[in-house]
Amino acid sequence: MSSSDSSAVDAVITVRTGDVKGGGTDGNVYIALHDVKGNRTRDVLLDVWWKNDFEAGSLDTFQVSALILPHDLKEIEIWRDDFLKIDDWFVEVITVELPGKPKFVFPVQRWVNAGERLFLTQYDSCLPQFEQHPDQRTRLLNAKRQQYQYQQNEGLPVQIKETPRDEHFSNAHRFDILKKKILLLAQSKIVNMTSDKWLSLDDLKNVYQYSLGPPKGMAYWKEDLNFGEQRLMGCNPNIFKLCRKIPENFGVTAEMVEPFLEGLSLEDALGSKRVYMVDLTILGGNIPKIVSLHHFPQLCAPYSLLFVNKDKDLMPVAIQLFPTKGPDNPVFLPSDPPYTWMIAKMWYNMADCSFHQSCTHLGLTHLIIGSCATCTHRQLSASHPMFRLMAPHFLYLLAINTLALKTLVCPGGWIDESMHMGRLGLFDIIKKVWKDWRMDVQGTLPAELANRGVDDVEALPNYPYRDDALPIWHAINRYVRKVVEATYDVPAKITEDHELQAWARELSAPQADGGCGIKGVPGGGKFTTVDEIVATVTPIIFISSVGHAAANFAQYDEYGFPPNYPAFMHGEPPKTKDPLTEQDIISALPNKSHTLNIMVITKILSERATQPLGDFEKQYMYDPLGVKALEEFRQELDAISKESTERDKARKTSYPYLNPSEIPNAISI
Repeated sequence: MSSSDSSAVDAVITVRTGDVKGGGTDGNVYIALHDVKGNRTRDVLLDVWWKNDFEAGSLDTFQVSALILPHDLKEIEIWRDDFLKIDDWFVEVITVELPGKPKFVFPVQRWVNAGERLFLTQYDSCLPQFEQHPDQRTRLLNAKRQQYQYQQNEGLPVQIKETPRDEHFSNAHRFDILKKKILLLAQSKIVNMTSDKWLSLDDLKNVYQYSLGPPKGMAYWKEDLNFGEQRLMGCNPNIFKLCRKIPENFGVTAEMVEPFLEGLSLEDALGSKRVYMVDLTILGGNIPKIVSLHHFPQLCAPYSLLFVNKDKDLMPVAIQLFPTKGPDNPVFLPSDPPYTWMIAKMWYNMADCSFHQSCTHLGLTHLIIGSCATCTHRQLSASHPMFRLMAPHFLYLLAINTLALKTLVCPGGWIDESMHMGRLGLFDIIKKVWKDWRMDVQGTLPAELANRGVDDVEALPNYPYRDDALPIWHAINRYVRKVVEATYDVPAKITEDHELQAWARELSAPQADGGCGIKGVPGGGKFTTVDEIVATVTPIIFISSVGHAAANFAQYDEYGFPPNYPAFMHGEPPKTKDPLTEQDIISALPNKSHTLNIMVITKILSERATQPLGDFEKQYMYDPLGVKALEEFRQELDAISKESTERDKARKTSYPYLNPSEIPNAISI
């Protein structure tokens, strides 16, 4: 008797097929139910004769008769026969409703291959030491290790070798950057922009009357206040730091900068936490040699010095474009000729955006979380509670990383075409930063802020990135702790969880030993406490959501108007303080077609492709404790969102990027 018979209904079974590429099946699908005493129902063919069941993304309902168990339901058994062997099926979730019983939920989130049977308990969330079908769990995890293999590139975070089919976009058109570029060009009515140079700044501004709209940076790009705000709330809001002492190679003297310190001596300003700096000298060394292969001018490796004035604004007071003091490497000041100071800020910003695109964006969000996601799939079963906790924050990540590396960061791709450093320079910068990056410092927001000396809200009261990110960090931390404490209520569950220990070990093991090589993983690769697990999972979720949002969604507002945050400049950095003109600024800018390429790609990259934080596209946790923790997390995010909105109203310049309602769950663009 099939599920389409019209006898008395003993069970209502719903099956949601996953919305993944090739996820549907035309094979014959069967189910059987097991009770707590080991009794088993008959095999039930799930089929409604008049419709095409199990299409990708579909929800199918089956009313089944003659399906009675003498005791409470314990688990289900699901399989498909050998008909159409290559037609594998991706199942999202199955529910079973029995008369007088609450609905039973069985998340599957796996492929069901022809001839294979899956046994699933309600909620499918348990530690490996309590698994009732250990052979099945081991078999499935071993299969995932074959699919999720590492690609090692010397000096870079490990990445996925080949994108598994589980990760492929079901709606790939939404993520096709090159097709989007063509469409946006057509919509903007500026397809025919030539390779001519801009005639004037007004000539450049006129292009924004079309559909792309004016980026935020266009309005105030000349102002020193805007330059200071870029350090606090631009694409790179997490690299400036408290200056306690002027670096030896930074040629700043008290005589130079004291006219801008509102009557303070340089020594007093340093002692009262009113002086901050950015040190981008890491961009020096061999990077200019790599860049020269692209026939581009030398990339700056600058210092900048900033001062918190009486209005609590962060203002630039000095810029040195190269690391070594010398007569042809002057310290530029706000009192220099206006266009000379302006072009010094532009060359500085080009170095800043080179670091942003290399590290803040690609290296320290996309690539690091790519390592973590791959390791998670390799070492934690889909049934593991920690997998279910983290999985929503890996959605589309591995696919978008593969796509970006093949289209934007490939030889001759957007990075080579549009950015001064080129792709080789980009990878070299990542390598320099990655070798010292630690999860427990740079990856842990409170520690990262303290490490830079920017956690003092009295000394630095107007820091939107910090003020918006910290409440979300603490909310994520509390959410993670609730789930971890519910899972590991006694220490023995941690030490006996071999999947968790393998995950910790592989995250921290050197790449030469087959690991991810992530430094500063709490516990050093062996977890013994709840705190260590929480301190590892929290940064992964935070970087996947908040960290990427901060690095990504300001891109069009910053890059979209090239003088504001230039990705590329012509000519050479200034070596004197000789007066310059507006024409010197125009001559340094990328030409019209180059500008358009930067505008369009950063516009696309600034789009949000997934739902807001906590509002998951796919539900992974169904167990009551996890569901309760998630609901409380959502409520806390709603309150934070309201507070963020009110805080933003009081700012001179809006910073909307880290309102929880604007932060996607995962890195998907």
